[in-house]
Amino acid sequence: MNALSLTLAVILSTPAAPPMAAATEKKPATSTPTIEVPYRLTDTMHILVRAKINGKGPFNFILDTGAPAMILNQATGEKIGLKPDRDSWASLDRLQLEGGLEIPKAKLLMLDMFQLKGMNGLGLAGVELHGVIGYNLLARYRIQYDFTQDKLKWQPLDFTPPPLRRIAKGESSGGQGASLEMLGSVMAGLGGMGLKASTEVRGRGFLGIEVESIPDGGVKISSILPESPAAKAGLQVGDQLKQIKKTAIDTPRDVLKALATIPAGESVEITVERAGKSLTQTAKFGRGF
Repeated sequence: MNALSLTLAVILSTPAAPPMAAATEKKPATSTPTIEVPYRLTDTMHILVRAKINGKGPFNFILDTGAPAMILNQATGEKIGLKPDRDSWASLDRLQLEGGLEIPKAKLLMLDMFQLKGMNGLGLAGVELHGVIGYNLLARYRIQYDFTQDKLKWQPLDFTPPPLRRIAKGESSGGQGASLEMLGSVMAGLGGMGLKASTEVRGRGFLGIEVESIPDGGVKISSILPESPAAKAGLQVGDQLKQIKKTAIDTPRDVLKALATIPAGESVEITVERAGKSLTQTAKFGRGF
């Protein structure tokens, strides 16, 4: 991934399909050439490609094999005139990646992701991010990654990804928003295979703040995402960050350094100065990308 809202990251893996789909090798579609798609690595080392939607753009997307679908932020979707259905899905007339790759019958979710909002607010990626391209599109291609080259090779596969479904009301655990309340039918079947998630490796955590430098020195919180771990911990806009865990905070870069290795689920003490008084709050980090 799943901002880094200073804490956010997209965790990328090379395969474009989850384990069940990999059981049967998919063959490239006949008489369809491989297309080279330009990419760049963002300042946070995520793979970024540019795409036009219905002829408008280009927009910046991160490739995220952990995301269930292509996701576009709501403001951009509304600006270009997309009309999502009641489940936030929008069907596209045309989706074109830079390099000439046309993706037919594409659909995306119009959702605001905490992670992207945080990354954009802090300028972590070095560019504005408009969304992510996830499994429902990536699984339709064999993608060759070579980080010594400036293009990815995309070859269409004779494969249609299984449809996604929403988790039924009451199944979700924490109100993280619709983007975290999606499951592929493939993933829903993992339990029947006797598979379970590893508890030994955890992704980076999510705090949900934006910060800015103070002219006289120091860093203050300029924005807090609603219902985020920061909000639940009692942090407030205007708080001057003094220490996160054991890292003293003097610059925004210190914040990034402090948060970069904190995993989801860890509770961390954050010391701030508010109205001339020192306060220490405990935030339990949420799940990032």
